[in-house]
Amino acid sequence: MAVIWIQSSFPSDKFVHLPKESVDNTIKELLHLIEFAILYVLLVLALLSRRAGVSIRLNVACAVFAALYGVSDEIHQSLILSRSKSWVGFFKDVIGINVCFYFVLGALSKRRIAEGAGRVGASQG
Repeated sequence: MAVIWIQSSFPSDKFVHLPKESVDNTIKELLHLIEFAILYVLLVLALLSRRAGVSIRLNVACAVFAALYGVSDEIHQSLILSRSKSWVGFFKDVIGINVCFYFVLGALSKRRIAEGAGRVGASQG
């Protein structure tokens, strides 16, 4: 989270500036899809380290938290002179989170089904 916050504090070309402006802008816009999706996945992975695992409710909470952090990042960018806030950027953040949410939800569902089948098989033997 600190990396996102620090990166948002600098001009968009502080770290990387490609010679072709259209490619530079495209890559930077694609980062919106990726950075908050990574945050969401890291939150889920942190919760997976618990013995209780990740419930659907906690999974949704991770996605909502990552999206709210996206809102705070856009507000933060609006306070930086060389940056601007964009609800389109926030929308891209949410798309990235939702794509990862879909795959995580599928993986968690398959895991629950496999664990349930293991318990049923163990009780029959």
